[in-house]
Amino acid sequence: MGLLSSLRPHRRGTALSGGGQWQWSFLDAVWAVFLVAVVVFLALVFTPRRGNTLAALSGAVQPCAASEVDLLPCEDPRRSSRLSREMNYYRERHCPARGEAPKCLVPPPQGYRVPVPWPESLHKIWHDNMPYGKIAERKGHQGWMKQEGSYFIFPGGGTMFPDGAEQYIEKLAQYVPLKSGLLRTGLDMGCGVASFGGFLLKENIMTLSFAPRDSHKSQIQFALERGIPAFLLMLGTRRLPFPAQSFDFVHCSRCLIPFTAYNGSYMIEVGRLLRPGGYLIISGPPVQWKKQEKEWAELQAIAQSLCYKLITVDGNTAIWKKPNKASCLPNQNEFSLDLCSTDDDPDEAWYFKLKQCITKVSLAEEIAVGSIDKWPDRLSKPSARASLMDDGASLFETDTQKWVKRVAYYKTSLGVKLGTARIRNVMDMNAFFGGLAAAVASDPVWVMNVVPAQKPLTLGVIYDRGLIGVYHDWCEPFSTYPRTYDLIHADGINSLISDAMSGKNRCDLFDVMLEMDRILRPEGTAIIRDSPDMIDKAVQVAQSIRWTTQVHDSEPESGSTEKILVATKTFWKLPLTSG
Repeated sequence: MGLLSSLRPHRRGTALSGGGQWQWSFLDAVWAVFLVAVVVFLALVFTPRRGNTLAALSGAVQPCAASEVDLLPCEDPRRSSRLSREMNYYRERHCPARGEAPKCLVPPPQGYRVPVPWPESLHKIWHDNMPYGKIAERKGHQGWMKQEGSYFIFPGGGTMFPDGAEQYIEKLAQYVPLKSGLLRTGLDMGCGVASFGGFLLKENIMTLSFAPRDSHKSQIQFALERGIPAFLLMLGTRRLPFPAQSFDFVHCSRCLIPFTAYNGSYMIEVGRLLRPGGYLIISGPPVQWKKQEKEWAELQAIAQSLCYKLITVDGNTAIWKKPNKASCLPNQNEFSLDLCSTDDDPDEAWYFKLKQCITKVSLAEEIAVGSIDKWPDRLSKPSARASLMDDGASLFETDTQKWVKRVAYYKTSLGVKLGTARIRNVMDMNAFFGGLAAAVASDPVWVMNVVPAQKPLTLGVIYDRGLIGVYHDWCEPFSTYPRTYDLIHADGINSLISDAMSGKNRCDLFDVMLEMDRILRPEGTAIIRDSPDMIDKAVQVAQSIRWTTQVHDSEPESGSTEKILVATKTFWKLPLTSG
């Protein structure tokens, strides 16, 4: 019969008896099981994988435990408690290693409701959305917040302004031009529940408020629930994740940052962030504070070394103005401050150690307060920083017009509720020049513009426009609490996870979308733009994390083949447990 004929019955797992019937022998059965096992093994080894995505798609991703309702992967005290206390290193970002973060859906707390809409949310939020009364108990007498029935109420006070932020702002406006359009972007350090930033919004001032996760618990979570721009952050051993010369003013109200410690490292960092001609406002210790005379003298000395002009000392509030021109260093000063080497890039700020030197910045006068356009004119004009890029001014104009058309398409054709009370907190995961944020500037929203750390550092241009944002790498969790954004936008999501040089994935689409789910509010919207193949993959992940999905063509006039995924996070809760 030949070799092939003699092997065929065994390959098919059969034997031929003299009666013409196919019969199974014991050895044949064993051989068949072996062959099946080999085939399955080879299929598992050689089938292309999509990171963790395929594992997730075998069924719906399971909820996390009820104890994880406020999961903060990179600010987890269970990890940070083992780290060094030097310069508050343990309170900075420390993320789990890849593969160690929980692969589950963060549930809302029992009793969670769709948040109170803006602007009503500035003054009250649902108690059950974050049922933590510690701040109300400890700070209620200072006007931070108090509980009334099913709400937390925010009278607008703070430790240094117990009579309310509005009265405090009026006091500051005697010395700082807060009502002229001259100032637009502010940084509030150690912000509490961010009432200062919240009440500045009516002056068309966009203040990014930050504080660490600390004993008060959830102060940033309260701020975001109120619809106020805020971010979890600690000034410790690293530069803050913002570009140089970006904030028109920096404010500290009893933030307790030791500005002169570590040879002035923190004051140097404030100087990196503050726009030339900008204002530094410090209220509380050590300004004319009892038993802190030495610290107050040192603060004045280092400000003088940096050539800051002291505008006023009003009670426990001191205000300085940074010079419009480039640094006045080198000079004789007791802190031995000097200029950094010429190869230092002041915009490098993602996991970048603090420096004890001053960077000499180009274009200082062109981007200074008073030189840059007032708000809202600055929103639509390319700044001097944009001109540093190849064909930067043209790219800026093209990007601006592109996003005007895209946002109009979102509203009229895709049913995205921009411009309504449904959407207040917005995140652009891949902001470039901030075109999306500029296009919705007249809507009752604020936008966190995220410039991926591995991409060109365009965040300075965004701040020149009068918008705000941060650097971030989307292969790590974001520094915010769960359920803090109404709309998350990802333009070219594949570029957030892939390496531009090799084209290989640095992390998994599933992990990025799971993080989007963590920070998206129930009934919130996610918009993802990418190639048809990438959108197909995103739809599979979206369905595994309980999102409803719709896929649309891109804008007809664009001529693009990319697709747009518009997804909604469903509102689900863990079942009630007895006892």
